[in-house]
Amino acid sequence: MKNYPRHLDLQPAMHAQGTVKLPGSKSISNRTLLLAAIAHGTTHISDLLASDDTHVMLMALQKLGIKWEQIGESQDYIVHGTDGRLPVYHADLFLGNAGTAIRPLTAALAVIGGDYTLHGVARMHERPIGDLVDALNAIGTRIEYTGTPGFPPLHIRRGLIQKHRMQVRGNVSSQFLTAILMAAPLMAKEEDVTIDVVGDLISKPYIEITLNLMHRFGVDVVRDGWKSFTVQAGQRYLSPDTIHVEGDASSASYFLAAGAIAGGPVRVEGVGKDSIQGDVRFVEALQKMGADITMGDNWIEAKSNGVLKAIDTDFNHIPDAAMTIAVAALYADGASVLRNIGSWRVKETDRIAAMATELRKLGATVEEGEDFLRITPPAQIQPAAIDTYDDHRMAMCFSLASLDGAARRGNKIRINDPKCVAKTFPDYFTSFSSIVGNNLF
Repeated sequence: MKNYPRHLDLQPAMHAQGTVKLPGSKSISNRTLLLAAIAHGTTHISDLLASDDTHVMLMALQKLGIKWEQIGESQDYIVHGTDGRLPVYHADLFLGNAGTAIRPLTAALAVIGGDYTLHGVARMHERPIGDLVDALNAIGTRIEYTGTPGFPPLHIRRGLIQKHRMQVRGNVSSQFLTAILMAAPLMAKEEDVTIDVVGDLISKPYIEITLNLMHRFGVDVVRDGWKSFTVQAGQRYLSPDTIHVEGDASSASYFLAAGAIAGGPVRVEGVGKDSIQGDVRFVEALQKMGADITMGDNWIEAKSNGVLKAIDTDFNHIPDAAMTIAVAALYADGASVLRNIGSWRVKETDRIAAMATELRKLGATVEEGEDFLRITPPAQIQPAAIDTYDDHRMAMCFSLASLDGAARRGNKIRINDPKCVAKTFPDYFTSFSSIVGNNLF
């Protein structure tokens, strides 16, 4: 990881152009690590994301007795699966602020059984996990809260699975359903396991990632739309031998937006038209705003087609990438509305409140609702010091406010606490600098 300064000053950039190789997907990386750990056989994972979130998952697996090796200085790893068993049945696991680690691990460890404590940074202890715990405890697991009920830290003890049909709410985080789906084959040794979703399921594309990866590891899920999912008895995870981690589609959004705002073309490599990640649909929002988009098997390219158009769109399906649209809206020809983004409030920070606060610093008029933002761009983007709330996506999104677009000019932007990008993209600012021609370090 880089030694980041306390703040980073971005100078106005006239044009964005170039090619960026994306880091691996966080969602795919942490799911793949856990599946490889509990599968039968040894898995070679190529292009695993190097970040804080994958680091805490790797360290947790190591504490649980899972053997893995990094191949040289590459991002290729070998994970030795344990066929649904864990060598260590008593462990204290620190999981930082990685929702993609603590939630699937909670389900897997509760089903396998043992004596485990799971905790993280202060913000992790403010992120809800009660719906997942309730769903698991209702069938016989023993998960206890050691702090505030409904939130980590957690203490997991050995329980006894007594039911094979369960319910989980779908309207707070899709990671709860992902966690139970991934653990389901560990419960379905003799009986089918069915998971019913209560209410509307948000972030459906992330469930598609989960189902795709489970299939790669030999487990197929029978679906009834988005309302119920059944893992039939007798299936177990089998290593696919090798698996490649796609480039991160959420990270692609910043560079593609830069191309749409400030000329382009900007190309990202590592993700393309056949991606299993729903966040590639971010380009549909850019196209609505008037950007020119082209896609290949393993790349996407964006360039400007004049002033961006204001949009009014539901972003329930791509909440992470939607943050990028909030800043791109500064360059639009009118007020833009981002709807159905209530899940932002339980992320690394309350992203609706944080985004509204920082956009106003730049001169925008912002109306903030429980699950929406209405953003009216200023006549001129104002210089500002952007607070990042220990949230990697806040830092990356607001770098775009330094760009000159067809509608208005960017300005000097100070990014406070830039090291927060290490959660998913440690080299973000180096990559951003490469397309705008500024030397940031």
